[in-house]
Amino acid sequence: MIFEKLKDIIAEQLSVEADEVTMDSNIQDDLGADSLDVVDLITTIEDEFDISIPDEAVEEIKTVGDIVNYVEKNTDAE
Repeated sequence: MIFEKLKDIIAEQLSVEADEVTMDSNIQDDLGADSLDVVDLITTIEDEFDISIPDEAVEEIKTVGDIVNYVEKNTDAE
């Protein structure tokens, strides 16, 4: 499941407990990511799912759910 894989990636990259990562978690406000953390996270997600996330899409991504939806729409990963 995409959410489970993303949850593990986010928890590891942002040094938060996996339990804190929910679909509604705001990446910056709830999980404490700064702009550099977001760039690193996007790069890791792109590598993991073999996709490219354009800057315009990154600007729209605010929550974990936003990432999950983007990955689901742009890959056939399960």
